[in-house]
Amino acid sequence: MSQTFQFQLKKTDAGARLGEVSMPRGSIRTPAFMPVGTVGTVKAMYLDQVRDTGADIILGNTYHLMLRPGPERVQRLGGLHELIRWPHPILTDSGGFQVMSLSGLRKLDEKGVTFKSHVDGSTHYMSPERSIEIQGMLDSDIQMQLDECVALPCEPKEIQRAMEMSLRWAERCRVAFGEQPGKAMFGIVQGGDIPDLRIRSAQGLTQLDLKGYAIGGLAVGEPQDVMLKMLETTLPVLPTDRPRYLMGVGTPDDILKSVARGIDMFDCVMPTRSGRHGLAFTRRGKVNIRNARHAEDMRPLDDQSNCPASRDYSRAYLHHLTRTGEALGGMLLSWHNLAYYQELMQGIRKSIEEGRFADFMAETQENWARGDIDPQ
Repeated sequence: MSQTFQFQLKKTDAGARLGEVSMPRGSIRTPAFMPVGTVGTVKAMYLDQVRDTGADIILGNTYHLMLRPGPERVQRLGGLHELIRWPHPILTDSGGFQVMSLSGLRKLDEKGVTFKSHVDGSTHYMSPERSIEIQGMLDSDIQMQLDECVALPCEPKEIQRAMEMSLRWAERCRVAFGEQPGKAMFGIVQGGDIPDLRIRSAQGLTQLDLKGYAIGGLAVGEPQDVMLKMLETTLPVLPTDRPRYLMGVGTPDDILKSVARGIDMFDCVMPTRSGRHGLAFTRRGKVNIRNARHAEDMRPLDDQSNCPASRDYSRAYLHHLTRTGEALGGMLLSWHNLAYYQELMQGIRKSIEEGRFADFMAETQENWARGDIDPQ
């Protein structure tokens, strides 16, 4: 642990980077996957289970926590860490993604965003300054700038307008954040699928000398090859001595290929959302546990895993739980998926340390391609 926010780049293996973020509430081993705890909970999971899978940090969402239970209440209750019993680092998204995903419920101008709550229709205003203020009341360790994220495909003029406004908002967030020892504010690179705009955004954010940099506005409708091309365009512009966070990504394959290009941090709802719908990620690829082939299969999802959900419960039981809509099915599969993601990250880190990331990536992809074990 460190009393200040520090990032140490320990080793590189081609483009892949092994590092560590140190801060007062703990260290984050990178490359890292951050489970998403949108409203103060990683859905269908106990947070001690999340920690036991290997997670060093979780993510919360400023927009959703602003609505319920409200930042002032969270502050009165001792902050988000105290409220949810997670003493380790927390990153909060600024609400920028909701600018896109709730486009029918918001109005946006230079000053900020006016949201109509998707919960009860009440009106809420969020400026860059208010976003940082809310994240401060939540007491999060890594705070994100408010930005405007656009869905792809999108008109170039609209992408440029949103990117330029996001840059101006980043400057306002930097001023509002000020100096907070032990904490960090990250800027967010925007620019859609236009290389020149991505470069301009990264250059503008670098001039603000922030503690870390995120790449936003990807995995929002574009093919994977476009996402990877934008990473290849953007990352050389960003400082090598600061963490790089790819927001909202993604599948295990997305993660492997993004690590290969130099990404340090990831978050995504995919492992828990997929688990609640009967889909498991495994070392042999994706498994739909709802399929009839599992109905009488007493083998576990993965007998090599250290996770009890993966190792100790039969496919037949998981199939039964998901087909009958029992909550336990989603809980066990979410647990399994998060454990698999963290095992993947552990393998990535070990392979970079040993200088064999390319081999690890090839072996992992080969195992996925083999497909699930044969039916019993």
